Parts: sequence; C-alpha cells; structure tokens
Amino acid sequence: MAKNSNQYVCQACGAVSHKWAGRCDSCGEWNTIVEESITVTPKGMKPGKSKGLEIASLADTVAPHARESTGIAELDRVLGGGLVEGSAILLGGDPGIGKSTLLLQAASTLARGGRDVLYVSGEESLAQIQLRSQRLGLANAPLKLATATSVREILASIDSGQAPDVVVIDSIQTMFVDSLDSAPGTVAQVRASTHELIRAAKKRGFSLILVGHVTKDGQIAGPRVLEHMVDTVLYFEGDRGQYYRILRAVKNRFGATDEIGVFAMSDTGLEEVKNPSALFLHARENPVSGAAVFAGMEGTRPLLVEIQALVSPSTMSTPRRATVGYDGARLSMILAVLETRAGMRFSDKEVFLNVAGGLKISEPAADVAVAMALLSALLDKPLPNSLVGFGEIGLTGEIRSVSRTDTRLKEALALGFTKAIIPTSSPEKLNAGERVAHVDALVRFMLENG
Repeated sequence: MAKNSNQYVCQACGAVSHKWAGRCDSCGEWNTIVEESITVTPKGMKPGKSKGLEIASLADTVAPHARESTGIAELDRVLGGGLVEGSAILLGGDPGIGKSTLLLQAASTLARGGRDVLYVSGEESLAQIQLRSQRLGLANAPLKLATATSVREILASIDSGQAPDVVVIDSIQTMFVDSLDSAPGTVAQVRASTHELIRAAKKRGFSLILVGHVTKDGQIAGPRVLEHMVDTVLYFEGDRGQYYRILRAVKNRFGATDEIGVFAMSDTGLEEVKNPSALFLHARENPVSGAAVFAGMEGTRPLLVEIQALVSPSTMSTPRRATVGYDGARLSMILAVLETRAGMRFSDKEVFLNVAGGLKISEPAADVAVAMALLSALLDKPLPNSLVGFGEIGLTGEIRSVSRTDTRLKEALALGFTKAIIPTSSPEKLNAGERVAHVDALVRFMLENG
C-alpha cells in the first residue's frame, strides 16, 4: 500500500534533500528549501499489466506538422512559421514586460480568424482581462475567457466538449494539482501541472501556451525539467523603461533557435517592428569616437547594432570594467589581446562598453566591432559613418571568419553602409570590405582612417 512521506525541495534548482537547511547545497540560494509531501510505493508491489510499446520504423512516411499562423508575423517568425498542432510552448519574461499583452493579442487574432481559443488566467479576474482587452482594442474578439487555478477543472472543461484549437495558461506557477499537498508554485506542483496539461494537449491535439515567471537571474522559475518537457521555450526581453521588446527562442523542436522577433510597446499594445536594424542604430549625423556598428545575426535575421565604448584614465590600482549587453569576460579577453598583441595600453584605463538599445549580444562575431569601438575611444578617432565590422578575435590576435558573411553585408548595404571590415579568410567572392587578418592590421586601419 502506498504511503505518504515528506521531502525538502529547493524551489530554485529542484534539488531534493531529507532535511531542511537555510542554504541549498546545490545552487547556493538561501531560504528556497520547502517541505513537500510525496507518495511512496513499496518496492514489493507488483506492477500492473502493460500493453507494450507501439513500434514504428524510421522509414515510415509521416505527415508534416500543420502550422497555424497567429496573425502576428514576428511571433510566427520566432515559432518557426506558426503554431504546431499538439505543441507546448513556454513563454517567460520579467514582470510587466508584456507577456500577457502579447498572448492576449495573439489569442484574439486567432479567435477572429475562426479558431476556438481558450484563455485561462490564474492571476487576473475576468473584469481585469476585459478592461485590458478594451484598452488594446480587442473587446469584440470572440475569445473564450476563464479564471481558474485547478488543473482538474481546466481539463474537465476541455474534455466536456470539442477541444479548443489553442489553450493559453497564464501562468503555470499559479496552477495546482489537487492530488498533491504542496502549495501552487512549488517544484512538485509546477512539474505535475505542466505534465497533466501537456499530456492533454498531445492527446486532444490543441496547441498549449504556458506563461512562466522568471527568477532574479532571468531564468524561468521552477524546476529545470520544465523547459525539457515543452517543445518550445521563448523569452520576452527588454527594459521596462524602453518601448521596445525582444522575443527570443532558446529552444524550438519545430524551428530555428536563437530567432528573435522585435516589438514596440505602445498605448494600444505591442506593435511589430519591421526594420529592427534601424531601431538599434542611433542617428549618426556627426561621427563621435567610441562608436562602431556591428553587422550581426540573430537566428536567420541580420541585425545591425551600434556598440559604444568609453575609455577614461583611472586612479585606482584595478581599473573598472563595466558592460551592458555584452559578456564581461569576453571584453577582458579582447582588451588583453589588444594590449599584448597590438601594443595598445588599456591596463591603466577604465573601460565601459554598451550595446545601444539594450540588445544582448553573445555572438563571437562581435569581437571586431568591439575592438573598433575600444580603439576609437582610446585614440579619440571617430569611425566613418558608412563603416561596419564583424569577425572573431583569437588569443593570438588573428581575426577569424564567421558565418553568413554575405547576408551581413547585404543588410549593411541596404541601410547605407558602404564599407566593412571583414576577416581575410572570408569567401573570396565577396569583394566588398577591408580585409584584416590580425589585430595589428585593425590598429593600422584605425590610425590611417580614423
């Protein structure tokens, strides 16, 4: 006979221990361990009969997944073309960033297109959702609304008739399964609620969209297994002080990862940004030192971003190194390479680096543009307005080629940039650009053309 037992689970990382502690040994977080009850089945119990597995061949012909457009082109781009039948999508983001607004707009557009959409909120009342829909101009959409936190009640409503085409759950941290004694939002409840909802989506064939809270580190709260259970994981990024938002795919079983969609927040909701490169480029009328343009790639989309650097004398024994939107360790490496391989002195300078517009860059191809901005700030030599740069810098000072060079140059040319600094090892068919093989050549170019 099954019996109940208790265990202690960290709500930050999901680690399990047999006693309470103030600090989790696995992730180091304080006051995150919560007692949860579990049901233990004795080892002597005989398992029930199983029907066995249904075996299929890899060579069997499988019908392609049909996609349903959400009516929002930027969202469709990130999803890989639209919603897939029976798929589970997890959307995370900071509080107030616009997750509910985006999903309410998408759900209303789908409903107006004739799709049966159910929007379930565990955080807002029906009156609050209706007020927000009136502000967004969506009050007339034939969207089904419900407020609930019980997974059993939600699944009972879905099973009582024809299953909807799309179900939105806002948010998964407010849901609970009544077979567990733990509170909503705990690791056990989030995992069990997600499992029940995904199983229903796969069985009934509707698309499931889950909203997830994030921690102070920007990761989706709850167990890490939550992101493994769903088909697609999206992050909604941006500064609430700015009017733009970035939707980024970090996992997608039905499309490309690292794809982004760009939105602008307005009084009437989120609006699509058709030309994101122009959004991240400052009006460059008068050249100033310390500013360089990087031709980057976000998924399949080319994107031009301005990188700004400030180099100032320091009176401290250890000068400061501060970055916004860029990896601090990567900046330290580039500074060390420029000083060791090219003789440019940064060790007695304070260095500040900023990616304009709040975009976060993790692509190694940005090394050359970062070095250009740093050299421009150090030498106080403005770069030409028509110049872009990209390439990866190695520890020996060599500049390596990067992928999609032609796509980057085409985007730069379309926005009026006629010159580019590219690695020497780039494809020979590309005639545009100043080819550099080492940081020494980059420094010489800065001294001659800055």
